[in-house]
This record gives sequence, structure tokens and C-alpha cells, in this order.
Amino acid sequence: MKTALVTGGSRGIGKAIALELGKSFNVAVGYSSSKDSAEEVVEQIVKSGGMATAIQIDVANSESIENAFTTIEKELNGVDILVNNAGITKDNILPRIKEDDWNDVINTNLSGPFKTSQRAIKHMMKNKWGRIVFISSIVGIMGNQGQANYAASKAGLIGLSKSIAKEMGSRNITSNVIAPGYIDTDMTAFLTDEQKDNIIEQLSIKRIGKPEDVANIVSFLSSEESEYITGQVIPVDGGITN
Repeated sequence: MKTALVTGGSRGIGKAIALELGKSFNVAVGYSSSKDSAEEVVEQIVKSGGMATAIQIDVANSESIENAFTTIEKELNGVDILVNNAGITKDNILPRIKEDDWNDVINTNLSGPFKTSQRAIKHMMKNKWGRIVFISSIVGIMGNQGQANYAASKAGLIGLSKSIAKEMGSRNITSNVIAPGYIDTDMTAFLTDEQKDNIIEQLSIKRIGKPEDVANIVSFLSSEESEYITGQVIPVDGGITN
């Protein structure tokens, strides 16, 4: 059975992705600091008849990435499916963004997925099969006030993915981006009811998205059935980017 690594897999969208992929693949549930939450996800997958393990991986740290991949190779025979989901925000309007906050967001959200993808591709090339899915954001397509660093990092994932798709297509490795809109997670929990109502007004589908809406698309892009799809950006946003 193939193995999927989901970074940031202990909560929110990452948790939903890990649970969905656990129906078809072995899953390495990546976490940075939330070990207990990651182990709860593992327990849910195992109770449902799947195989999973919690893996500590700080995508902003090269040594942590190497240690995680080495462990997965020993325990689960390597990463066949990589879901680059881990991300952070440090929001502020452009004149007030501190250089450290800019660098932290870029290092985690863009440089991290570059490093994990580069490491994963070694195994994928050897096996002549692989799936890479980047979780970007509609903010990477549209921009957003107070999120210049986050928007830049998420837009960068699109260019990275399209380049991987061109380089690796002949080796049966696909690379695609999902751009979620407003999804009901910790990252949108700060929104007031009034703000949520204003967002819903802009949507063709009149509800805030669920993590499972994203997870279902990741599952498809990780499957054999998606083998002729690569280099694409798929918004999962209720129609807000129409």
C-alpha cells in the first residue's frame, strides 16, 4: 500500500485530509508541536481499519524534514503522496510587517514545501510514481488586505507546483494545487457572525466551506484516477473566485 505524508495533519484541513486518505493509504500524520492531536488522528484512522503514524516535522527546519522522511522510509517504505498543507499566518498591513514575520511566513509556507517536495521526489522518481498536492489559498490568487506575506507565500506555491509538473510529468509524478476559500477551521474562527454573513453573500454556494470539501479533492488528486491531471490550480471556494 502506498504512503501519504500530510504536513500540518493534526487539525483543521490537514486532519480532514489525513482521515480521508487513511481510507486508501498508509498515512504519516505530520505535526510540528501538537503531538497529542496528531496521535488522536492516528487513532481515528487505525480504528477505521487503516494504518497511520504520527511524525514530528517542522517544515521550516531542514534537519526536522530529513529526520521525518528517514523515519517514514524505515516504517512505511517512503512517501508516495505528499500533501503540503502546513502553514502559518502573521498578518499585518504592508507598512507594518516586520522582516522576521515576512521571513517566518515565507520559510514555513513556501520554502518548507520546496524542501519537502525536493526530498519526496527522490523516492517518487525511483518508483516512477508520485503525487504532490499543495494546499494554497484563494488569497494566493486574489491577494488580501493585511496578508501580503501570506498571499505571496501561497502564490509562490502555484509557480512551484507548475514547475514540478513540467519537470516530473514524464516520470509519472503529478503536482497540483488546491486553493481553498473560507473554510471552517481555527484560521477562520476569529470571524464574527456578521463577517461570515458578508462572506456568504459573495459565494455562489451559500455556506462556509468544510475541511472535508478540501479533503475530497486531495483524495482524488492522490489517486490513480487523476493521472492525467497535473500543473493545475483547483479553487475550493464556493464560487468566490468566479
